[in-house]
Amino acid sequence: MQAVMLGCVLGLAPATWMHAVADSRIRTVAEAPERDVAVVFGAGLRSGRPAPYLAHRLDAAAELYHAGKVKVVLVTGDNSREEYDEPDAMRTYLVGLGVPDDRIVSDYAGFDTWDSCVRAKKIFGVDRAVLVTQGFHVRRAVALCGAAGVESYGVGVAEPRNATWYYGGIREVFASGKAAAEAVLRPDPMFLGPAETGVTEALAAGGGAR
Repeated sequence: MQAVMLGCVLGLAPATWMHAVADSRIRTVAEAPERDVAVVFGAGLRSGRPAPYLAHRLDAAAELYHAGKVKVVLVTGDNSREEYDEPDAMRTYLVGLGVPDDRIVSDYAGFDTWDSCVRAKKIFGVDRAVLVTQGFHVRRAVALCGAAGVESYGVGVAEPRNATWYYGGIREVFASGKAAAEAVLRPDPMFLGPAETGVTEALAAGGGAR
């Protein structure tokens, strides 16, 4: 019985860590602080367009932009194969919501949350950001970006509690262990590459940093 209890405690420790680190940094769109950059994490495409969860993230990012909460939107996702391009689909969707194209920066190698956070810091020079994702994922995003050196607040997009939502919540319990290991070991992302000036140039076009 003691061994089982110990196993349960150890198994839940990463999720507890994420809550401890991130709970005080979760905001709504209306409550989000002003930051230069919003980071939107990829969440899948359907027929080349953002899937519903990704579209909802982009809707929230557009709200942040139009409310003057952020000046630039960094879209980070998977473009590991030619026929699958999350960042360009995200850019097209945001432009359709009235976000100027020159205020959108694409990260084509955001293959997972850790990679996106590290690349935001090391490649795009983002020190502070508002992170936009679903509520069940936002704590992991805030915790990992903090570990990567990006001081952030998270906007957790609300969703109906259907099968997809519950699947995402259960997935986060298991993903928390990987996240804790990444925060401790700080591995390089799958692809790092040279620094890029996209965020700096977009901020300059938008009137500079806050």
